[in-house]
Amino acid sequence: MSFSIGTMIHLASHFLAPLAVAPVVFRSRWRLAALVMMATIVVDLDHLAASPMFDPARCSIGFHPLHTWPAIIVYSVLILVPHVRVPALGLLIHMALDGLDCAI
Repeated sequence: MSFSIGTMIHLASHFLAPLAVAPVVFRSRWRLAALVMMATIVVDLDHLAASPMFDPARCSIGFHPLHTWPAIIVYSVLILVPHVRVPALGLLIHMALDGLDCAI
């Protein structure tokens, strides 16, 4: 499987965006927050259920189970819960980045 430069940029954005957001939102604990938000890439495990597993022309939002609107609503509500705020924000950032691919 080969990846285009656009795919590589998209994958890198899932690590760079948390690094940009964490120092602004979580000043005192930004390093841990960035790592936790980066770890939310695990949500892409739902791609394993798709056939083909990777399709650069497919929009993840609404297709993969953990990328559906009901899931995004849950992530949005979880941002209000203090102990899961950081991963919830990471998931919302992930969904936003995946949504950008759908708009292009």
